[in-house]
Amino acid sequence: MSPQVPKRALLAITSYFGPFYPNGDPTGLFYTEALHPYNVLTAAGFQVDLASETGTYGIDPHSIDKMFMSQEDTAIYNDQASDFNLKLKAIHKAADLNPADYGLFFASAGHATLFDYPTAKALINIAEDVWAHGGIVSAVCHGPAILPHIIDQKTGKSIINGKTVTGFTDDGEKQLDLMDAIKKFGLVPISEGAAKAGAIYKIPDNPFDDFTITDGRLVTGTNPASAHSTAVKALAAFNAL
Repeated sequence: MSPQVPKRALLAITSYFGPFYPNGDPTGLFYTEALHPYNVLTAAGFQVDLASETGTYGIDPHSIDKMFMSQEDTAIYNDQASDFNLKLKAIHKAADLNPADYGLFFASAGHATLFDYPTAKALINIAEDVWAHGGIVSAVCHGPAILPHIIDQKTGKSIINGKTVTGFTDDGEKQLDLMDAIKKFGLVPISEGAAKAGAIYKIPDNPFDDFTITDGRLVTGTNPASAHSTAVKALAAFNAL
């Protein structure tokens, strides 16, 4: 680990909590896509701060369905005094934080990120600073929606330009019957955003398989099942600095 890169992580959370699902349900933070990275990083001795663009958040109701939550996840979610829930309740507004404090930026997800991450200037600013100072930038599932907009100061292009990345797949959206909703709201699928930024976009055979890609200081994962492993790979990349 480089002595110039702080052992402190910023876990980005979406601030959008509003209409998306065809049945009228809102989308917001996908709970375990923040919980699992938080657990990995804190267990490794990181100080982890949670922040959204506005300092607010809402939890996607679909993300706490038992199909996505282990017994341990459910116990943490139901314990309002759990360390993670207390951190979430005390979420920061990204603009109030000092980007220089962080050596690792991790973008958690939920379809909500498609709404706010592309224009989340304060979160993007933190990620750009982490990258410029030799740190790790990581994202999982729909979290890579922020990546095309994080600019490498040396090149003037996105940090994913020419890099290999993954993220939630178009097949996954279709299997969930959500591609029409994405089009309805004028959102940019992860695959499209990556392509426009000049990235090489790779996906698993099954859109819900655990799948991650590390390309230097850039670490991405495909879906909820990849949240833990993406954080493990981000930690490995950090330790290799």
